[in-house]
Amino acid sequence: MPEANGRLTITVLGSGTSVGVPTIGCTCEVCRSTDPRDQRLRPSIALRWNEHCVVIDTGPDFRQQALRARLPRVDAVLLTHGHADHILGLDDLRPFNFLQGGTIPVYASEETLTIIRRVFAYVFHAGESQSSRPRIETHAFNTAPVEIFGLRLTPVPVLHGRETCHGFRFSNVAYLTDHSEVPEAALAMLQDLDVLFLDALRYKPHPTHSSVEQSLRIVVRLKPRRTFFTHIAHDIPHERAERLLPEGVRLAYDGLEVAVEL
Repeated sequence: MPEANGRLTITVLGSGTSVGVPTIGCTCEVCRSTDPRDQRLRPSIALRWNEHCVVIDTGPDFRQQALRARLPRVDAVLLTHGHADHILGLDDLRPFNFLQGGTIPVYASEETLTIIRRVFAYVFHAGESQSSRPRIETHAFNTAPVEIFGLRLTPVPVLHGRETCHGFRFSNVAYLTDHSEVPEAALAMLQDLDVLFLDALRYKPHPTHSSVEQSLRIVVRLKPRRTFFTHIAHDIPHERAERLLPEGVRLAYDGLEVAVEL
């Protein structure tokens, strides 16, 4: 398969934490903010190059995100792990099935695919159905890269509390969401990056997510040229927080587009 070339555009479909921002019932400063960058849907990104489109995670806001970003198609989905805020929009692949015809490949670890088969049991039921259901084909990955239309995406295992979550490196970009620790083996896979996305939930420590301080230490260690923090809770007001970040480090926000050369 020929390698992907040209320009790849990363669109942040969602930059928020598992409950989104604004958070239901909350009247804090950020949840009442009129700054659109403080309105954060559940975490997901779309990769677009040469008329192809790959989505990493389909959370419960995926329909809204796809409409807002005007995604013309979805050629494949990669899943970081099986938590609700990363998988519950999988049913919204159906319109892409209608538009494109055929099935859409979904790549995930075997542990995540086990969750998918349980949560979306109707998708995999062998019998006929009177209603439509997503037409997907599942593929388990471990450490080997996934190749989609010449773009090689390498799974990067990180710790999400006691569980494993997978980030992905593609070209000179890495996307890591939901991590409390990035092990040495993963750090070795993240050298010489142009763009790095990191989990930075809040300022206070959290048992299953990275704090701003922890993620800044990763930035110092890896020295990527550009870093974007994502999976952000309502503890962090966008404008004020960005003024405190060092050069080259910014907060992601819904709708952000980052272009890189392949």
